[in-house]
Amino acid sequence: MTITRNDVFAEIGVDLRPDSELTREQIIARNLKVVDFHFHTENPEEVEKAVAVYADDITWEAPARGVVMKDPKEVLDAYRNIFSTLSYRKTLKLRRFGTEHSVFDDQLAHAHVVGDPALMPNLPYTKGTELCARLVHCFELRDGLITREVAYEVWRELGSARAHDDIPDNPQWEIFDELPETH
Repeated sequence: MTITRNDVFAEIGVDLRPDSELTREQIIARNLKVVDFHFHTENPEEVEKAVAVYADDITWEAPARGVVMKDPKEVLDAYRNIFSTLSYRKTLKLRRFGTEHSVFDDQLAHAHVVGDPALMPNLPYTKGTELCARLVHCFELRDGLITREVAYEVWRELGSARAHDDIPDNPQWEIFDELPETH
């Protein structure tokens, strides 16, 4: 089944009208819903939906790894490679806010390197490493579509001196089902 933007927008429940026809508050609410949907579909079973909210002129960057992509199909392949390389254990949303043109997201993630790290350019960890990461994203949006995603990935070995973050009291981690250890 081919996933279309209209299908995805209907699932999200957001207005398809261009930004010029919406109020500032409506645009911000839509942008936050689109980014939330994008994150919740960044998984092996639904990644096509995550990419369906990209504009045709998407730019996807991971500056710490020196990665820049401008083709949605290339980004989709990169996501599939991430899922072949990492098994995400849990995430913790620290903060998220938006404007009419952008959404900022700051979260922590714990992951295990289960596949070939070469599938994620410049990931400096070997198979079997338990990681924690500070994942800070800056999204730019236009008419409800993501035009730029910049993922600032600060990967650290779990338990290392660098793996230190200010975690709020009573954190609400999102725990993921175990994924197979081999792919």
